Order: sequence, then structure tokens, then C-alpha cells
Amino acid sequence: MEKVQPKPEVKQEVKQEVRQLIRILNTDIPGNLHIRYALTKIKGIGDNFSHAICARYNIDESKKVHQLSETDVREIEAILKSLDKMDHWMLNRQEDYDSGADMHLLTTDLRFRNDFDIKRLQKIKAYKGMRHSAGLPVRGQRTKAHFRKGRAVGVSKKKVGSK
Repeated sequence: MEKVQPKPEVKQEVKQEVRQLIRILNTDIPGNLHIRYALTKIKGIGDNFSHAICARYNIDESKKVHQLSETDVREIEAILKSLDKMDHWMLNRQEDYDSGADMHLLTTDLRFRNDFDIKRLQKIKAYKGMRHSAGLPVRGQRTKAHFRKGRAVGVSKKKVGSK
């Protein structure tokens, strides 16, 4: 009688779907980045602030974004919506002009509030507002040379033979 050798079992590898893009606070974040650097892709969060968030809320900085589960992403979004609890000196909007409160703005809120502040300065004809409206440097830079990038050319040469 011949011995029949059993066939070796083929291990089925469970391929976990690697997400290339994760959406946090309406911002697309590449999945191959570490969490600390991925948070800096959100407008209003810099490198130091991202590090502080990870340290305060015990988030592993070395973990890649594509390794996060949906609940982790929701937790991070909840943390980012309640950043007013961070230290006063880390917030990007201290003593707000209208309310006097300390807050940290992100994404479109930051853009909108910044534009509104510039329009307010222009309306009251403050020096900074006038410089903004004239398209000149606002913070005391020299105006002889380097601020002129991206502006229209002043004089163009006439074509030869046309009257």
C-alpha cells in the first residue's frame, strides 16, 4: 500500500487594504506618512504643534496613517476639533479681536478669519491694510528689489514696422 502524502495547506494571506489617502477635516492626507508629519498637511497645524498634539493625547508618532482604523481617524478628528484646550501660547488665535477668547483655527476657518482681518484693516485704513491693498510688503521689508515677484511687466517694446 502506498502512502498518500497529504497536500500542504495553502495559507491564505489576508491582504489588508492599504489606504493611499485618508481624509481628515476635509484634507487629503497621504497614507504613507507618519502621523506626526501627516497632521502638518492640515492648514493651521505645524510641526511643533503636531508633536505637541501627539504627546498630549498619547498618539504614536511613528505609526503610519494607513495603519489607522476608522475609529482612530474619528478620535483624531475629535481631538483636532477641541484644540482650544492646548496651552495658551501654542494657539494660533490668541485674544480674538471680536470675542477676546483664545482659539486654534484650522483649514477654511483659518483662511476665512485671516481674510476678514485683512479686510478689516483695509476698511479702517490702517497702515497694514493700506500696504495689503497696494500689494506692497507689509512687515517693513525693503521695496527696492525682491518684493516684485509675480507682478506685471511695466513697459513692453513696440513691434517694428507697425504704426
